[in-house]
Amino acid sequence: MHCLFVAKKPIFMSSNQFIMQLKRKLKIKKIGFSGTLDPFASGTLIVATGKYTKLFQYLNKTPKIYKATLWLGVQSKSLDIENIISIAKMPPLKLEQIQKLFISLKGKVTYTPPQFSAKKIEGKRAYEMARANKEVTLSPITSTIFDINLLHYIHPFITFEISVSEGAYVRSIAQIIAQKLGVKATLSSLERVSEGALKAPFYVPINPFNFLKIEQNFYNNDFKNILLGKKLLLKDFSIQKDGTYFIQTPKSYAIIEIKNNKVSYKINNLPPFKEEECKKILMPK
Repeated sequence: MHCLFVAKKPIFMSSNQFIMQLKRKLKIKKIGFSGTLDPFASGTLIVATGKYTKLFQYLNKTPKIYKATLWLGVQSKSLDIENIISIAKMPPLKLEQIQKLFISLKGKVTYTPPQFSAKKIEGKRAYEMARANKEVTLSPITSTIFDINLLHYIHPFITFEISVSEGAYVRSIAQIIAQKLGVKATLSSLERVSEGALKAPFYVPINPFNFLKIEQNFYNNDFKNILLGKKLLLKDFSIQKDGTYFIQTPKSYAIIEIKNNKVSYKINNLPPFKEEECKKILMPK
């Protein structure tokens, strides 16, 4: 079966562990996920089964929205509550100071990802190396903060919602917030609310072809050519400029790439969305 849905990963479990648990529960052979969540983080995880696992890179998953709580006065090796080093009392901050800072943070920001993160180094997760007390060296990255809003401040906890680009690390951004506030702090909670338009309700079948970030193209010849994987000619397409497109045929979907006046398949024979069949797997009676 080929399904796409959003699951809710619990805290203190790796994304891989959660998916293996889900695989056993749903009795599905081929299953995968997109957008790894660190063990400390919870929330939205995009999951697919069957051939739909090939579609992750083509889904529109921006912006990513997180809800986070910053615990003032706390230091941690992992920038969260898993590896706390010290806890100190902090005098209350002014609400206006926090609000003003959040406004100034919007835009591009460059930082180093956390050592305790799911980022891979030579095939291994950084957090696996960090937990084994091995040296972790990560290169700086640049992310975009589209929006950040203070939800509430009950000292010593600052809870905020942040909208960021793909690949952003909220724990590192939280350290930027702490530094600009002139305090030590760490995250006490982190929840991913959504990835693009993909969010709760959980375990409800989603038509992936309604959430692609690539444009639809139209093939003006015999669809059997696509179904049989035959060579495609540029002249037979409505859009002929370079790019990646999805094509709908009466029986399936395909993703193609047009480059230098040539057409090539990226994925072919993707089955159409069958909502009722997916419901039987995800929401059995």
